Amino acid sequence: SSWWFQGLVGMLGISLVIASLDRVIPLYKSLKKQKTKRHISFLKRQRVYGIGKADVSEESLLKAEEKLKELKYNVKREGNAILAERGRFSRWGPYVNHLGLIIFLFGVMLRALPGFYVDETMWLREGETLYVPETHGYFLESKEFIYETYSKEESKEVYGEAIDRVGTIAKNYQTDVALYKGPEGAVAGHTEDLTFEKEASIQVNKPIKFDNFSVFQMDFRLDELATMTFQLQDKQTQQSFGEFTIDLADPQPIYELNDGYKVEVMDYYADFTGFEEGVPQSQSPLPNNPAFLIKMYSPEFPKGETSFVMIKETVEPLGENQHKIAFQSVETRDVSGLTVRKDLTLPLLALGGLIFMIGVAQGAYWNHRRIWIQLLEDGQTVIAAHTNKNWLSVKRDLDKVTDVAHLPKYLDQQDIDSLEEKVDKVEGV
Repeated sequence: SSWWFQGLVGMLGISLVIASLDRVIPLYKSLKKQKTKRHISFLKRQRVYGIGKADVSEESLLKAEEKLKELKYNVKREGNAILAERGRFSRWGPYVNHLGLIIFLFGVMLRALPGFYVDETMWLREGETLYVPETHGYFLESKEFIYETYSKEESKEVYGEAIDRVGTIAKNYQTDVALYKGPEGAVAGHTEDLTFEKEASIQVNKPIKFDNFSVFQMDFRLDELATMTFQLQDKQTQQSFGEFTIDLADPQPIYELNDGYKVEVMDYYADFTGFEEGVPQSQSPLPNNPAFLIKMYSPEFPKGETSFVMIKETVEPLGENQHKIAFQSVETRDVSGLTVRKDLTLPLLALGGLIFMIGVAQGAYWNHRRIWIQLLEDGQTVIAAHTNKNWLSVKRDLDKVTDVAHLPKYLDQQDIDSLEEKVDKVEGV
């Protein structure tokens, strides 16, 4: 999604378009308007070339034409000249590749536009209902998180050593959820007037799907702190003035107790890491190590007493208090790590990839072969051939035509050039 990556992809796509247009148009024109009769100088420049006074008549040309058609060549004849062509479509292979790549890159660039691609993470606690990010008013409620492990007896042969080494191996973890649809304009935090859609069990590689979205089970956290229960007590007599429970996901500012006693939560530090210059610090919003700045109100102290409460200790920052907050119990719950995915570019990417592979096959497994047979005015017969690759195949076809029509023998001029180089080396020695 970064601008420089999108810029590079765009420039690569523009380069492919320009290169394709620059080459494909001249190639199309040259192949579309091929002449059957060619000048002798053109034929001499072909790698496979032969000329001679063979006994070639009209009947020989007809036999050559028939044989070439039998070999699945497209044959054009103009007087005493024959042009046979096969596999022209293979020449378009590289440009089909380019088209596939352009479509693929276009799909990649679409991922940066809103609504085409979503990849978000959400943490859903048991019993909690949360807005699904980037969706149009959908909410998920976690009914239950299920975590199952392999036992030694169940998989002794397969996982026995691993269980001994790491303790437990997950067999299954899933989240049983309910999907709701909110009213028009519903946003995160507003869970009123939700319409039930469906229930599902989300497992690894088995997502819940709705409205082009898929929600996958990707991670989990076991036994996250959910609530903490405290008592307001007299420090000397341990007398209790009431009990209150703090929901760590949504702590209330005031907790009313008995006989005019109450507690105010002035500040909440979900993941307390210590003090910096006297200021409490929290490194994350997860309740890994909750701490509270609390004011305790009582008839004796209407202005309140201040206490900083942690799980294992309490700090009295403004001097010694008469009352204290005493920890009583804790409740935990499991948390599901879910990934929200939406990808409308996948069909485009698949189409681009398919077209690219068609171009690869088209250019790799077929070849463009051309054979010219021409009777000259001086009675000589010229044969020539050209292919973009696999010269053995075109020479094999030419042998079959030469045998049937009694055409002159041809030579591979590359072999002659190679032989001349060897002779020059020998003479030099």
